[in-house]
Amino acid sequence: MTQKFDVVVIGAGPGGYVAAIKAAQLGLKTACIEKYQNKEGKVALGGTCLNVGCIPSKALLDSSWKYYEAKDHFAIHGIETKGVTIDVPAMIGRKANIVKNLTGGVATLFKANGVTLLEGHGKLLTNKQVEVTGSDGSSQIVDAAHVILASGSKPIDIPPAPVDQDVIVDSTGALEFQSVPKKLGVIGAGVIGLELGSVWARLGAEVTVLEAMDKFLPSADDQIAKEALKTFTKQGLNIRLGARVTGSEVKKKQVTVSFTDAEGEQKIVFDKLIVAVGRRPVTTDLLAADSGVDMDERGFIFVDDQCATSVPGVYAIGDVVRGVMLAHKASEEGIMVAERIAGHKAQMNYDLIPSVIYTHPEIAWVGKTEQQLKTEGVAVNVGTFPFAASGRAMAANDTGGMVKVIADANTDRVLGVHVIGPSAAELVQQGAIGMEFGTSAEDLGMMVFSHPTLSEALHEAALAVNGHAIHIANRKKR
Repeated sequence: MTQKFDVVVIGAGPGGYVAAIKAAQLGLKTACIEKYQNKEGKVALGGTCLNVGCIPSKALLDSSWKYYEAKDHFAIHGIETKGVTIDVPAMIGRKANIVKNLTGGVATLFKANGVTLLEGHGKLLTNKQVEVTGSDGSSQIVDAAHVILASGSKPIDIPPAPVDQDVIVDSTGALEFQSVPKKLGVIGAGVIGLELGSVWARLGAEVTVLEAMDKFLPSADDQIAKEALKTFTKQGLNIRLGARVTGSEVKKKQVTVSFTDAEGEQKIVFDKLIVAVGRRPVTTDLLAADSGVDMDERGFIFVDDQCATSVPGVYAIGDVVRGVMLAHKASEEGIMVAERIAGHKAQMNYDLIPSVIYTHPEIAWVGKTEQQLKTEGVAVNVGTFPFAASGRAMAANDTGGMVKVIADANTDRVLGVHVIGPSAAELVQQGAIGMEFGTSAEDLGMMVFSHPTLSEALHEAALAVNGHAIHIANRKKR
């Protein structure tokens, strides 16, 4: 007998599993389909984020930073260290345990909320039927009143550097190195390339990042991007802009990469090469020919502002639809869709999705950049505050970077908050909360911030917008 559900979710990543849990909490009979298997051959929930993305990369970033500080930066605190070494397999093992705990936690949440897990590959058929094909080849059909497509994304492959997960790896392979490569190449100076490059540079690798674009971090505010490039260069990352990779050759466990830049044709030899040029939606064999769901030529599913597809009752969320590929964007879309299915008038503010790069210093932003606003013809006032003037940052010996607040020159409404420095992700979130409620720079300036905190940098930057900063000289006075 065919199983029937109110909601069937295909994919148990940060969009899919959150959507499934929320739908179940709202009283809907819900099933979630997942096929990803871990090294033990068991289905693992959480998608790319928990298994081979956000979480494991942050575990390695934190471990590598602790090693970097212990090795080179404890003396200023009066702490002498000698003979500090890194056990890479132990570091990778710690990362694996964190992943195991979190993915197991999702399974526990499914049970607690009454979500039915269907193991296998999900494919949408006509009339909102879904075929589930197990790893053993067996299949079943389930009926759904509503379907949520949340199949996620995977790394983009490029012909000049085919991934073998040995010498040339993608972001997944870069999380599994068992030793520190002497010379490491990274193709792509985006979020993934910078984070993974930072991990292995801290552990002693000589890292060269090849970026095809001439501009560094084009999505970030120009002032923040320039500060970031300067900082990463000081940390030892050799970032080469305008470098287009044209080919690669693997020989004797090394890879020779050919590329062109302003100086012409170049070649460089690496022990390992990470390909991190972006991600693409996973929609292969997701939709039957007669499913009725429309996709574009790149494999993205067409949806409206509420994530509804061309088929009534079928939704798509996360990396398979338009917009930034971020786990928190996918999760909030999942909640919005589940609530709409349950009859609630939920919506999502796509203008206030924070972006974060978890390097050190962290880089984060929400809202619009100064260059975007100038292009749109919006007159703005800008306030900045350097962490070098923050007492809390000084105490922590972490004074690089700044907070930047951009406000409309006419209304004083905050239009963007941009941070490079310690706890940038947390500070930007404070800005996002304020912006959601239409805060002005004056509002932020009138709030009481505890002392000493890094948050005071946001307070001072907001004051500086109108020339009222206390702990730096003001450029503008009224």
